[in-house]
Amino acid sequence: MHSRDPNLYNVSNNNDLLVKMPIRKPYADTRLPRFLETQVLALRPVKSQAQIAAEAGFTNPNMISMIKSGGTRLPLDRVPALAKALDVDPRRLLQLAVEQLAGATAARTFDEIFGTIVTLNEIAWLKELREASDHADPALTTRARSSLRAIFGK
Repeated sequence: MHSRDPNLYNVSNNNDLLVKMPIRKPYADTRLPRFLETQVLALRPVKSQAQIAAEAGFTNPNMISMIKSGGTRLPLDRVPALAKALDVDPRRLLQLAVEQLAGATAARTFDEIFGTIVTLNEIAWLKELREASDHADPALTTRARSSLRAIFGK
């Protein structure tokens, strides 16, 4: 009997020859798995991962785990339903899904052609900025930029 970390290797015993192969998780390095993990953890007190999967229309309740691990990508047709199940902005989720599907370069091209996706939270920030400035269209000065970045600890 061989002991192994199931997260690191698939083990195949072919004619008594032990072969260790790294588990392939092609989407693990994209931003979507981390985003999904954060959202699922935030919802844990009110709904399970299986409930989220069902609300998103996945027939396999493990699909959320597979996306979180980077083993599979989020299908674009599931973005609206998953965004609703997670209570997140569908535009943000679409942005991450496109990046996952086509890569960061393609996502930047998408932004260049269609414009930057602005989330509902960003729209709220813009509305507040306009109200706070009496719709004066203030320039982003070095001081204003520093103040804004300081809010986020940068």
